[in-house]
Amino acid sequence: MTYHVLVPDNVHSSALDVLQRAEGIRVTAPGQMARAETLAAIADADALIIRSATKVDKEILAAAPNLKLIARAGVGVDNVDVNEATGRGVVVMNTPEGNTIATAEHAFGLMLALARHIPEAEISMRGGKWDRKSFMGIELRGKTLGIVGFGRIGRAIAKRALAFEMTVIAHDPYVPVDVAADLGVEMVSLDTLWSRADFITLHSVITDETRDMINRNSIARMKKGVRIINAARGALIQEFDLAEAIRSGQVAGAALDVYAQEPPEPTNPLIGLPGVVHTPHLAASTEDAQVAVAVEAAELIVAALTRGEYKNVVNPSVLEGKRG
Repeated sequence: MTYHVLVPDNVHSSALDVLQRAEGIRVTAPGQMARAETLAAIADADALIIRSATKVDKEILAAAPNLKLIARAGVGVDNVDVNEATGRGVVVMNTPEGNTIATAEHAFGLMLALARHIPEAEISMRGGKWDRKSFMGIELRGKTLGIVGFGRIGRAIAKRALAFEMTVIAHDPYVPVDVAADLGVEMVSLDTLWSRADFITLHSVITDETRDMINRNSIARMKKGVRIINAARGALIQEFDLAEAIRSGQVAGAALDVYAQEPPEPTNPLIGLPGVVHTPHLAASTEDAQVAVAVEAAELIVAALTRGEYKNVVNPSVLEGKRG
């Protein structure tokens, strides 16, 4: 039997090599496809590999009666209607390992940039100035870093922070205390983290509990002068509350790679606000990470289609009856 794998987004050629080497797989991968092209091509597709550009909604799923698998080359599946896919018996998988280091390094870079005013100093020098007094920074050594979300990325951040001689505390209700202790990290309650941390870095998924978790109330419980880094999801922060806290001095600054709406509107209160470092959702954007997540997605598809092996499944209830 030959399976048709459709790749409507641009993925690294290494992933296509994995698919093309596999027996019994036919690949359609013309590069970035318009929605109309995807709707036409998906009619006989057995599997789909996507990045963030393709939105797999009810219309796309309805146009794909043979679809069995969706592999997201990346962690987030916000662009997939997982409930609809589940109802249609389509397995959704992601690739959480491939961009771990890229995201951790970017978040740590944001923290350094925030602590030492690197972006502002660079802009000042581009303007022909030599202003050393305006950009007095702080050291990371001896400071307490609070990590909210202690999965792969949170743990990678912890290792780097410990190398900088920081004290590291973390909060994650789903991670055993001994996992953190083995890394030299203290697991604490969220209230304790708010009150003790000099820097807070967010690495949580969006749930009803985490949405807008950085808000007026939580900020009031933080140390005055805390610095906040977010390279996870924009919806973790109530942006107007954070802007107000920065203007008041309760929060010394923030470094943000993600926003509640992307790209952010010009009216976003954090855009252009002094004390805020911005990047346009670049955390996973390294050549290394893009190769890794694409290859991992292709390997997931090959294993599932040809061997009935499933990994990194987002909607595991669909697997009932598919194994064996």
